[in-house]
Amino acid sequence: MIKRNKMNRRRFLKNATGITAGAIAFPYIVSSSALGNAGNVAASNRIVMGCIGMGGMGTGDMRGFLSKKEVQVVAVCDVDKSQRDKAKKNVDERYNNNDCKTYLDFRDVIARDDVDALSLAMPDHWHSIPAVMGAAAGKDIHAQKPLARTIAEGRAICDAVRRYGTIWQTGSQQRSGRDFHRACELVRNGRIGKVTRVEVGLPTGGGSDNKPVQPVPEGVDWNFWLGPAPWVPYRGIMHWNWRWMMDYSGGQLTDWAGHHIDIAHWGLDLERTGPVEIEGTGVYPKDGIYNVPMEYKFTCKYSNGVVMTVANNKQIPQGTKWYGESGKWIYVKRGKLEANPASVLKEVIGPDEIKLYRSRDHKQNFLDCVKSRKETIAPAEIAHRSISIGLLGEIAMLTERKLKWDPDKERFLNDEQANRMLSRPMRGPWHL
Repeated sequence: MIKRNKMNRRRFLKNATGITAGAIAFPYIVSSSALGNAGNVAASNRIVMGCIGMGGMGTGDMRGFLSKKEVQVVAVCDVDKSQRDKAKKNVDERYNNNDCKTYLDFRDVIARDDVDALSLAMPDHWHSIPAVMGAAAGKDIHAQKPLARTIAEGRAICDAVRRYGTIWQTGSQQRSGRDFHRACELVRNGRIGKVTRVEVGLPTGGGSDNKPVQPVPEGVDWNFWLGPAPWVPYRGIMHWNWRWMMDYSGGQLTDWAGHHIDIAHWGLDLERTGPVEIEGTGVYPKDGIYNVPMEYKFTCKYSNGVVMTVANNKQIPQGTKWYGESGKWIYVKRGKLEANPASVLKEVIGPDEIKLYRSRDHKQNFLDCVKSRKETIAPAEIAHRSISIGLLGEIAMLTERKLKWDPDKERFLNDEQANRMLSRPMRGPWHL
């Protein structure tokens, strides 16, 4: 497996967040039968991986890594036994053995000395704690977007990644898409002139429902699923509809900000900063348990004068559209790249012009960077700045006023109520 400086296991478990991790048998030995296709890869180049969060995205990411010959998946983890058992079955069928281990507690996976990298795909309110713990334990991390549920949690992840030298890839896979790369490179090289504004359309979502309290399904640890979020009775929202509740997510706004806002920033060369003003409004459910905005629209003004407008796709077409000079623009979304004039798309980027980071395989880019120790195409700091726009818009809509923002200090100016919304209390024993 990949050789890295790893935290001493006993010290890691002593410092682990919250409840003491379950008993773990050490040392772990990856048997020759478990290696599958990875058995053809030199041990020094093999990346041993544990997958935490086995819902739809987590299973999809796991399958993507299972297809890579240099990866060996040895552990799967989920608070729902049915999901972790299905994940184990997928891994064992891939390797034609029964060696994949299952875990309920993510700390048991992080504590494994043989695991080089983690694939994280939990609900948003669970993004920060395993990420910070994984980085501290010497793991490289591929994690689903958004980076975190709050700006404070996102900053904690960035700080941990930097402190421990973690290779981090955010699952903002549009960065590895040909059309998105092409659009951003054209904008950055001035093909539509100076950009003064950009529009970002995200999905419309949320809704109104009042799911009844019901028994926790067999094999589900509901208290662990809630984790740092407030305790509430089980209502059947844990596999999808958690997205429509603010305790766990910000709805389609935060679900998609890490995609199209990320692309907007890439084209504007604003990937590692933020706006200076934010204001907007949202339409919220009037009854039921769901409380994220169904519709939303807000504007962000940057120090260079550029204005970004973000709205659901009933107000702005989904995707990213940069407006330049003399009526020129470039628009991109999944499956579509357009420009005015259309001839812009045929232009060649010269050898002395700006060439953006290029990736055509998001997971392979992560694996290559694990081996080279170079920065990935979607590192933590860039992901943090992307989702920060969604989170700032959320705060502006909730406070119903224009907010002044310091993107360097990541604080609102003269608004302590808004500053208190940059973080959320965590239910004990969980903390950062």
